[in-house]
Amino acid sequence: MIICSAQELSKMFGGHLIFEELSFEIPEKARIGLVGRNGSGKTTIFKLLSGVEAPDKGLIHLKKGAKVGYLAQIPQYEEGTKGMDVLRSAFSDLIKSGERLKELEIEMGAEQDPDTLNRLLDEYGKIQDQFTLAGGYEIDSTISKIVNGLGIGDLVEKEFNDCSGGEQTKLCLGLILLEKPDLLLLDEPTNHLDIGAVEWLEDFLKEYEGTVLCISHDRYFLDNVITKVYDLEDGELTIYHTDYSGFVKEKEENLMIEFHAYQEQQKRIKKMKEAIKRLREWANQANPPNEALHKRARNMERALERMEKIKRPILDRKKMGLEFEETDRSGKIVFSMEEVSKSYGEKTLFQDASFLVHFKDRTAIVGQNGTGKSTIIKMLLGEETADAGKVKIGSNVKLGYLSQHFTVADPNVRLIDAFREEVTVAEGDARHILAKFLFYGPNVFRKVGQLSGGEKMRLRLAQLMHQDINFLVLDEPTNHLDIDSREVLEDALEDFKGTILAVSHDRYFLNKLFKKTYWIQKGKLYFFDGPYSWAKEKLPAIAPQEEPVAVPVIKEVPVKATAKQRSRTLEDIEADLEQLEEEIYAIDERLLTHEDLDVLQELYKEKEQKESARDRMYQELDGLMA
Repeated sequence: MIICSAQELSKMFGGHLIFEELSFEIPEKARIGLVGRNGSGKTTIFKLLSGVEAPDKGLIHLKKGAKVGYLAQIPQYEEGTKGMDVLRSAFSDLIKSGERLKELEIEMGAEQDPDTLNRLLDEYGKIQDQFTLAGGYEIDSTISKIVNGLGIGDLVEKEFNDCSGGEQTKLCLGLILLEKPDLLLLDEPTNHLDIGAVEWLEDFLKEYEGTVLCISHDRYFLDNVITKVYDLEDGELTIYHTDYSGFVKEKEENLMIEFHAYQEQQKRIKKMKEAIKRLREWANQANPPNEALHKRARNMERALERMEKIKRPILDRKKMGLEFEETDRSGKIVFSMEEVSKSYGEKTLFQDASFLVHFKDRTAIVGQNGTGKSTIIKMLLGEETADAGKVKIGSNVKLGYLSQHFTVADPNVRLIDAFREEVTVAEGDARHILAKFLFYGPNVFRKVGQLSGGEKMRLRLAQLMHQDINFLVLDEPTNHLDIDSREVLEDALEDFKGTILAVSHDRYFLNKLFKKTYWIQKGKLYFFDGPYSWAKEKLPAIAPQEEPVAVPVIKEVPVKATAKQRSRTLEDIEADLEQLEEEIYAIDERLLTHEDLDVLQELYKEKEQKESARDRMYQELDGLMA
């Protein structure tokens, strides 16, 4: 079954054609990665599918009744709206049904004539069936699962409007996952998530019941989630029935086949043109001119015109030309921390933490958001001081810092001027350098405030590449870069002669470049002489495991029965039902925290028994009220 189809879509922005007559289908239950270079139109396709924008031409057909989930922009909420309120809004209809059930319980508790009571019981039964089937009794446990998975436990009691842009994005991602749309559109969902949350999201999407269409530059994420690739290039969409790694290999093979076919056709075209030329020469040399030869030349020329020409495949797309300047080496020890502790108010980030970076080391810092990774970088830069212990920078260290939040003091300054503020070169040389970073022609005169996140990152990289540095400190350097640009950055960093320290959530980037890993967990700093994947395997043996965050639950206020209750037996049943509901909820909470299969099986068995007992009590209750 097809959940969505697009027919001959065309879209233009500011006179620039994004794509024309683009057609594709999205099968139900599919896991699709939409890939392509920045600016190719991926996000535009998402906006068209979700109805945020309309195509200039073409049609989009959505399966009847199908719901699309897409976070186009951060929604506005009233003052006082907390993170939990945002998440619970996914169940607004269910919550209203729950409130109606409470109202009916009050009305049925009052003395009623038989006809009215039967009508109330009938309504109560219908609503309760719908409420149960839709998961009304599992709302809080479902929210807890998402909150702990995305690591947003500290945001549920925080006012939404007081959250940062990244925090609001995480809450809205949680909201979309709770809404369970039939077609889930995820545009860079791993941005703002730490590694643990990314890995949880991968597992969640593998089990997701709907259809997933995802834009991401995280290569591991794509490999772990998708089974199809839709490649958008030069306004055309090509479908590959494989994961991302398989797509890269298959696309390369196809390009070589296409290039070979192109070369063969070019040889054939050349031979036909030469034959046409010779036939005309021979025809004209004859006395009188030979009309038959002229006719053969014309027929061959028409055949050449009718021939469907193969476009020349582009084997090597323009990529950033990254190459670091040569510089003096630093001392043997580049950066060190000795028994350092750091706290903010009552929150302790880490205690007695030691850290050592030698010359030419490739060292990564990983851990959940909020554990202190960026604080270590700030202490290194001198922006923060340690509460206890020593922080030292080595001799002859020339530091270059790439922040994920790159800003310029004046957003109205031109791109070329912002570059020359950091790198002293003539304007002509600056334009030549910026062209290597994909800033061509009049683009160098754009204002910095108009640049996208990826363009700002490229500008900062251009500045760093041409400065006298021997110690690179990188804070999420791959954020906002497309996959091609990430690969070029990785190649440039491999050739860098100095030392690199990085904070990153890009597991592919970490595994490819960094041979030493410091992992922050529960206030401790653990060292692993290996890359991220190796460290992840070793961590459970030496470090305490993270515990799920206790999520505040908005409890329903128990409805007090009126003085005119039908009987003591009715009261007993209602009390038992309330107790059973609490016990079932407690089991749901335990199911979220246990990983042992035997324990989980026992819990599921116990839950089923209690749910059966609850159903019998409701039947007994119906009999008493009849």
